[in-house]
Amino acid sequence: MELRHLRYFVAIAEEGSFSRAAEQRLHTAQPSLSRQIRDLEATIGVQLIVRRPRGMELTDAGRVFLEHARGILLQVESAMEATRRAFRPARAPFVVGFLTGCEMDWLPRILVTLRDEPHRTELTIHSASSPELEQGLLHGRIDLAFLRPNPGVPELEFKRVTEEELFILLPAGHRLASRRSIDVKEIAGEAFISFTKSYAPALRAVIDDYLARCGIELVPAHEAETLPMVISLVLSSGGISFLPDYAGKLLPPSVVRRAFHGEPPTIPLAIGYSRSNASPLLRLVLAKAGRG
Repeated sequence: MELRHLRYFVAIAEEGSFSRAAEQRLHTAQPSLSRQIRDLEATIGVQLIVRRPRGMELTDAGRVFLEHARGILLQVESAMEATRRAFRPARAPFVVGFLTGCEMDWLPRILVTLRDEPHRTELTIHSASSPELEQGLLHGRIDLAFLRPNPGVPELEFKRVTEEELFILLPAGHRLASRRSIDVKEIAGEAFISFTKSYAPALRAVIDDYLARCGIELVPAHEAETLPMVISLVLSSGGISFLPDYAGKLLPPSVVRRAFHGEPPTIPLAIGYSRSNASPLLRLVLAKAGRG
């Protein structure tokens, strides 16, 4: 008995047909496949498959053998993969987190930074909210993250990389959509869509502070936790929201972005990492980012 006999038998059992197994799975001739199964049954000494005019079915012995054959093939595949891993040089894991949506701008820079390390680095990308990324950094699940800086977390270091302007988001058919810029006082009577403080505390704080400085009191008609949810609520309610610049690349044509009239609110984006993380790859990325 050889491994090919097991593979042939499993393919026939899973396809329920000699012809389908031969043509779609094994790419061999059906007569040859039938001969291999007869050889297998002869070796074991029992009938595994009952051939019928319109198909086949497994005997009781065949069903028992199928489970063992699958297990053997799985063990062989696991042994082969373990051997390949042992042969390959070990690669250092490096997990980079992104505030959801920021990957478009910042992932290419990370890839360029690590382009000389592809055979030594196992890069994993993680997308989440800033609070979730903070927890990943604190618990060692993430090495570096692009997120909103939070000075209230002393265990983390934040290196600011940009300051994003916010824009006004509104439905394409809104009465203010024809404007190139909008005075924030004109939205006082509109349904306002904001973010929950748990999902985007930094962005929510920037928005609330900006409205307070403008002397405008807007009680959010709805609070969202994701960008798709914001867009959906803006469209369904005909309302308005404020978003950071990066989100402008992710908008469908059913909504539009408009500038603030006058100085817009801004929000920083930073590289965050744990002060206790001694990863050489982290130091490399930080050094190259500093030169950039």
